[in-house]
Amino acid sequence: MTELPREVVDAAERLTRLARRAVDDAEAAAYERDRDERLAEYGFTARIRESDDTLVCHPAEWLEGDTVRMDRIEDTDRAVEVSLSGSGDPESWDAVETHNAEVVEAVAERAGAVHAANARAFADFMGNHYARRVETATAAELREFLTEYYPRNAWPSDEQRDAVERSLEHVFAVTETDGRDRLRTVTDHDGRN
Repeated sequence: MTELPREVVDAAERLTRLARRAVDDAEAAAYERDRDERLAEYGFTARIRESDDTLVCHPAEWLEGDTVRMDRIEDTDRAVEVSLSGSGDPESWDAVETHNAEVVEAVAERAGAVHAANARAFADFMGNHYARRVETATAAELREFLTEYYPRNAWPSDEQRDAVERSLEHVFAVTETDGRDRLRTVTDHDGRN
């Protein structure tokens, strides 16, 4: 039986909270769709138990249509429950967003508007997809940003597109981290330089 990894549960909780905070229905639906796709990879689905404001992730095989069939549940321990009441994730997301916004501002001061726009796109990617500070990006996350997220979601101008790798270098320079080394491994490996 497939178990749900902790990082998938954490992502499902984060995306559920982001959907609740979304400013419009389309944004909320996008977060919920992302959550549902991540859970579906493991054969799970999610619902909100309104009575106690709990996110319940459980095997999709328990459902018939939208109804849980009790006769299909062999082991209730396979379900994962996360309380959505109280503060929880939004504060940590807010702290990440505050930090990342400060980094974007520092990039703007250091390198100008084009690099700041790219830094903002990267901050959105790291904050909304991983709820982490920009400088903690792994090589795999940098690759995902450059090859998947940025071309599809950032709507960059030609000038921004041409500068994106330098923009990321500015992000790592202002955070005084070794992210430039991780970025170099990605761009060298992908033949982008």
